[in-house]
Amino acid sequence: MDLGIRGKRALVCASSKGLGLGCAEALAEAGVDLLMNARGAEALEAEAARLRSEYGVDVQTLACDVTEPQNQAQLIDAAQGIDILVTNAGGPPPGLWSDWDREDFIKALDANMLTPIAFMKALLPGMIDKGWGRVVNITSQSVRAPIAALGLSNAARTGLTGYVAGTSRQVAQFGVNINNLLPGIHDTDRALSLDSGVSEQKGISLDDARAARAATIPARRYGTRQEFGATCAFLCSQHAGFIVGQNILLDGGAGNMTM
Repeated sequence: MDLGIRGKRALVCASSKGLGLGCAEALAEAGVDLLMNARGAEALEAEAARLRSEYGVDVQTLACDVTEPQNQAQLIDAAQGIDILVTNAGGPPPGLWSDWDREDFIKALDANMLTPIAFMKALLPGMIDKGWGRVVNITSQSVRAPIAALGLSNAARTGLTGYVAGTSRQVAQFGVNINNLLPGIHDTDRALSLDSGVSEQKGISLDDARAARAATIPARRYGTRQEFGATCAFLCSQHAGFIVGQNILLDGGAGNMTM
């Protein structure tokens, strides 16, 4: 399917690996020029070079931690005039409700709520002026079905979801669509970190921890970055203009709910 976005330009955050990279790959395949961001410059440059070579699109990079105000301002300046924004940030560490203090919540809110809001506030006006734009926020299945050990993520990402619910309905009239992608367990470093924690806690092998988690998913497997990226690219396409303010689960059926 031709997504109708060849020649558009996208900022994809945290895109040197994992789900962010999956989104960058799918957009590049659709002919979208990229501004890629991540904290690690070496991995970021390597993936940018690969995407330039494989898909013949223009790929620029800016390696920085976007939760720091100076870096955030620099990336926003570089992204002026983009058509597509994909926000993404690694989740806070797991733990018990009693583990977290105010500073832990502030860090989680900065990374997983306030930073994507800052990018939207800065870049939506340019999309509105052009009469076309797409924003996809990578959040988590936990905004639909909270995960007990991920209280920091539950709180911050649900806050972002509430912001998007209102904002998306204010900008849709200008041809700008904002939606959220809610990943379940995918085969990424995040899954490896969570599985390693279970392995250590229960005294089982990493393979056994992974198998036990996969068994809780109706699809009986982890998702891939490629299928996640394909969904992101569709939401950014010309075909998704009537999808507004939605929270789309990609969890292999793990969330047991009717809606």
